Amino acid sequence: MLKEVIATRYITPLREGGSLPGLVEADDFGTYVMKFTGAGQGRKTLVAEVVCGELARRLGFRVPRLVTVELDPVLGLGEPDQEVQELLKSSGGTNLGMDFLSGALGFDPLAFDVSAVDAGRIVWFDALVNNVDRSWRNPNLLMWQGEPWLIDHGATMIWQHNWPGAAASAARAYDASDHALASFAPDVRAAAAELAPLVTEELLAEVTSEIPEVWLADEPGFASADALRGAYAEPLVARAAVIHERIEGIK
Repeated sequence: MLKEVIATRYITPLREGGSLPGLVEADDFGTYVMKFTGAGQGRKTLVAEVVCGELARRLGFRVPRLVTVELDPVLGLGEPDQEVQELLKSSGGTNLGMDFLSGALGFDPLAFDVSAVDAGRIVWFDALVNNVDRSWRNPNLLMWQGEPWLIDHGATMIWQHNWPGAAASAARAYDASDHALASFAPDVRAAAAELAPLVTEELLAEVTSEIPEVWLADEPGFASADALRGAYAEPLVARAAVIHERIEGIK
């Protein structure tokens, strides 16, 4: 399971993100970018962050370490921004945190170079999870210690918002024409040959076991949290085998 920490101080909102994440300190003396159950799509966004972040880590990508953050809404009482205060008040309990990469730079395709191999691996992974939020307008990539790090996977696996149509949604092609790395001649076939065999039912069972059970409770159509975990894994296993043939918009 993900490491559990307790938020001890809310530092500041990070207004770059549409869901208004915040920077917090925790009882392990770590500093985390925190995403809240009370924001946007709520817990499903956090589930997507866990599934994609932990899958990416196991496939060899660089992603900030994820933790669960217990939040006492009282931390919001002294926040002068009414929007932030309401967000904190509505997010008591288990939220998501990711290591704050101090000094990291936002990725700029005009300033940084990425090899065709690395670009192919990232494009293939984004196609696998149907990431619609790694465009040249908003790369959601950080350069830290000279290497690219993947962040912000809340806008992935859109099929989780309509489980009855999940199979049809997951079978669709991936449009990479606006991808932040489309101009780097991504070698997606090499990426598929390397990564697709690793995306197994066993690996995804391990990944989905990291989802806090409280985020899976009371999902319509599922008798148990384990059944829902299986629903998250199934489209990814099927998609891994063929998605390299369904990536559109790159040469």
